[in-house]
Amino acid sequence: MIGIVDYGMGNLFSVSKALERLGADYFLSGEKEELLQADALILPGVGSFRDAMERLQVDTIKEFAASGKPLLGICLGMQLLFEDSNENGYTKGLGLLPGSVRRFSGETAEGELYKVPHMGWNRLEFVQSSPLLKGLEEDYVYFVHSYFVNAENSDVLLAQADYHENVSAVVGLGNIYGMQFHPEKSSKLGMALLKNFLQMVDERNLVR
Repeated sequence: MIGIVDYGMGNLFSVSKALERLGADYFLSGEKEELLQADALILPGVGSFRDAMERLQVDTIKEFAASGKPLLGICLGMQLLFEDSNENGYTKGLGLLPGSVRRFSGETAEGELYKVPHMGWNRLEFVQSSPLLKGLEEDYVYFVHSYFVNAENSDVLLAQADYHENVSAVVGLGNIYGMQFHPEKSSKLGMALLKNFLQMVDERNLVR
């Protein structure tokens, strides 16, 4: 059973519909007792990092992460997994992954201006192997974000995209995973990534 964390700032409908298409059992909840009983959690998010951290039950998410069960952050939900962000002033994150969130500058090193937010289809480049990427080929996924993580020299980086910066697009360390883009809106590759995540959950349950 997959728990989708409801803290008032997530793309709950699209994520839940994607899980339905994949035949997964899921529930939406903001209640600690229910979330801790899930086989895995998905932490979605749309909006401001600071607002999200103020609304989120931080202790619940950290307790779940410490249990070893899979946790997947999507879009803002992925950013929240990291140490901090400078969006609307400095704000501490969950600190489950190493790295900081910062805004696209909107200007290249050569002084050329570019559009912020990063919106639309962009190609993933796989950086290292992971069960999350098993059997998949590099393809395009759908991004909408003004802030990003650059984990370029970190063991957590699984796949990246280029948007005038090296954008950490898929991250993972232990049982903690994140996707900066919206997999539920990313056609074939996005759904395949979610399917692999569900497969990881199933395999964990089989060996317990």
